[in-house]
Amino acid sequence: MRYILILCFFISGVLYSQNATIAKSYFEKGEYEKALIEYKKLYAKSSSNISYITQIIGTFQQLEQYDDAEKFILDLMEHVKYPAFIVELGYNYQLKNNLEKANEYYKIAISKIDERATNVYAVARSFQNHSLLNEAVIAYEKAVVLNPDLNFNVQLAQIYGEQGNIEKMFNSYLNFAESNPLVLRDVKRAINDFISEDSSSENNVLLRKLLLKKMQQQPNTLWNELLSWLFIQQKDLKKAFAQEKAIYKRQPESLSRIEELALIAVNDNENEVAQDVLNYIIETAPDAETKLRAHQNLIKIDLKSNANYGAIKSKYLELLKTYGEQPETLELQIAYGHFLAFYLNETKAATNFLESTLKQPLSTLEKAQVKLELGDILILQEKFNKALIYYTQIQRNLKNSTISQQARFKVAKASYYKGDFKWAESQLKILKASTSQLIANDALDLKLLISDNKYEDSLQTALKLYAKADLLAFQNRNDEAITLLDTILEAHKTEPIIAQALYKQAQLFELKSQYDKAVVNYQAMIDNYKDGILIDDALFHLAEIYQKQLNLPEKAKGLYEQIIFNHADSIYFVDARKRYRTLRGDAIN
Repeated sequence: MRYILILCFFISGVLYSQNATIAKSYFEKGEYEKALIEYKKLYAKSSSNISYITQIIGTFQQLEQYDDAEKFILDLMEHVKYPAFIVELGYNYQLKNNLEKANEYYKIAISKIDERATNVYAVARSFQNHSLLNEAVIAYEKAVVLNPDLNFNVQLAQIYGEQGNIEKMFNSYLNFAESNPLVLRDVKRAINDFISEDSSSENNVLLRKLLLKKMQQQPNTLWNELLSWLFIQQKDLKKAFAQEKAIYKRQPESLSRIEELALIAVNDNENEVAQDVLNYIIETAPDAETKLRAHQNLIKIDLKSNANYGAIKSKYLELLKTYGEQPETLELQIAYGHFLAFYLNETKAATNFLESTLKQPLSTLEKAQVKLELGDILILQEKFNKALIYYTQIQRNLKNSTISQQARFKVAKASYYKGDFKWAESQLKILKASTSQLIANDALDLKLLISDNKYEDSLQTALKLYAKADLLAFQNRNDEAITLLDTILEAHKTEPIIAQALYKQAQLFELKSQYDKAVVNYQAMIDNYKDGILIDDALFHLAEIYQKQLNLPEKAKGLYEQIIFNHADSIYFVDARKRYRTLRGDAIN
């Protein structure tokens, strides 16, 4: 009997839920008479359900049955002392164009906050539901005066933002962050919608002034942190560095924030700022590990700027002498081996050096990191089978790990380089489900490249040429790669690999700072391959060149606009929208 009762309760609950879904469906489709019937049934069974009550009122109003709505609300108010119903009654009068009566009830609702400050939750929420923002602000502000322990900074900030009162919105968010520093990330995310990369925009200037004023009135590293964040959004990294130094002087526990700024500068090619930040870390860091990371990043900058390789080699040797060849400097040793092979073409010296590194007391994971680099050096020499030995050892020793998946991808890439597309595809199919999103995406891209092009030509001539060009690029032989891609573009004009060849060549042109040539390639993709999977890549990279390299903002704006309106699912959508709004000069609000 007990189980029968439980089953009956369960079935009735399911039916009840289905009725609510049906009522909602009728309402959303505009079938208000049917919705009203269903909601009345639900209300009869659960007369205290606020959701059903508000839906009945709303349905009456959609049907313009305002008198029925009024009678329903008044009946409710006789039995339930819920101040939000007073707002509902006022709004019903507003819909009847009786604004005097509406305002009378709005004032009564707000006066209920005097009786009990917590009534604000129901009253203000009801005002917001009907877009009565001024009344909602009055309600929240009154409650805070009555009970200073209440905190409605977020709610007020959101309303101020909707009203376009940016100064009050910023202040509310800043006050919220000050009262609870743990929400700083959320506050940054909310404010980010109202600022741009343009430091002279009205909102950016306003936020900067508010933060500086708060720093003067009540010094707090929170304001330095927010100023630093604002400067980073504006690409004013030197100013951000000044704020980060101020924070570190007051709280010298960690240099992690300054290290993060250094990486941002490196990635943005702000080499002068990056070098200043990294040198500061070297001078300031209390531990060898942090100093060493900074030294390595300085070398990366030198490599990007094509500095004297002999001088860079001397720096590596000096660092190895200072910090020693031991497990603690493994990253440095791998970087040095890579430099010897890929920049100086001293592959034998690189291999010998890394093989001696393997003799150190390393963990299985650390040995795998060295073997991964050794495998890459063998690929550089086109010794594919020997490389596969190292990659296979990693997979065997560290099954299902991220580095094992990296090794599997490199196995697939090696097979692809040497034209064994069938084996490469078999490995890539497995990697599509990789736990690393980056590896999964790379695997999918390579698989699509192979599968889209291997059937056009039984000899797979164009695909083999492209794979060879890809290998040349991996070997830092970019001029040769560009020439080989020219061969594909000339000899295989009707094959689908042309779009991929244009894109790859454009990327190489960018590496060589040959932006005019890159523009030609990207434009050819846009003109001739509008339906291809690389079209959003071409649009975005061409826009970036116009904006950042050729100073042609109008052309860039048009390309960003195409991404926004035609490629909403693109990975570039968010960045394109932000850059477009900045170039258009929008007042972000």
